[in-house]
Amino acid sequence: MGKRTGTEPGDRMGQHATHIVWDWNGTLFHDIDAVIGATNSAFAEIGMAPITLEAYRELYCVPVPRFYERLMGRLPTESEWQVMDEAFHRHYSTHRLGCELAEGVHALLENWQSAGRSQSILSMYGHDELIPIVRDFGIESRFVRVDGRTGPSGGTKSAHMVRHLAAMDGVDPGRTVVIGDAVDDALAARDAGTYAVLYTGGSHSRQSLETAGVPVVDTLAEAVGLAGEIVL
Repeated sequence: MGKRTGTEPGDRMGQHATHIVWDWNGTLFHDIDAVIGATNSAFAEIGMAPITLEAYRELYCVPVPRFYERLMGRLPTESEWQVMDEAFHRHYSTHRLGCELAEGVHALLENWQSAGRSQSILSMYGHDELIPIVRDFGIESRFVRVDGRTGPSGGTKSAHMVRHLAAMDGVDPGRTVVIGDAVDDALAARDAGTYAVLYTGGSHSRQSLETAGVPVVDTLAEAVGLAGEIVL
C-alpha cells in the first residue's frame, strides 16, 4: 500500500523523535483553487449553482456526501454521488496541473529531516495518483512512507491513519503530530492516539477548524514549530 523511502525512523533517533504525518491536498500541496474549480465544473454538469471559496470553507466536511447534503438539502443518492465524484476527479486532474507546493514546503521538509526527525504523508487522494506527483516535486526522499487512499472515495481518514502508523517501524503514535487542513485530520489523529495541528490555508475556515479543539495556525512554518514543541 505504501511507499517507503529514505532513512527509516528507528535508524537514527528511534521512538524518542517526533514524527510528523503530513496531509497532502490543501496542506503540502496548495490546490484549493483547483478544488474550487473542479467542484464548480462538476456542479455545472449536474445543474447546481457554483460555490465561492468562502462558502466552501464554511460548508466543507467529510464524509464528502455530507458536504453535498449541506448544499442540496438532502444526501445525494448513490447514483448521484457516483456522478458527482467522477466529475470532480475528472475536472480536478486538469485543474491541479497549475498548482504548486505551499509556501516554504521544500525548506520545512529538508530542515525537519536534517534534524534527524521523520515524516510521512497520508492523503485521501488516490494512492496511484499521489505517488508520481510527490515524486515529480522532488520531495519523495523526505518521507519514510507515502500513503494515498485505496478503495472508494468519500470516507473518513481515521482507519487509514491507524494503518499508516502501524506500517512504520519505530514511529510512536504518542510522539506523532498530524498536520492537516481539515477537521477530519484532527479526528483521525485523535482516533490514532496522536496530536494534531490544523492549517488555515486549505479546505476549512479558521472558525470551522477551531471546533476540533486543537491548535490552529495560518502557516506551515508555525505548524512545524508547534509540532516540535508539542512532543517533548
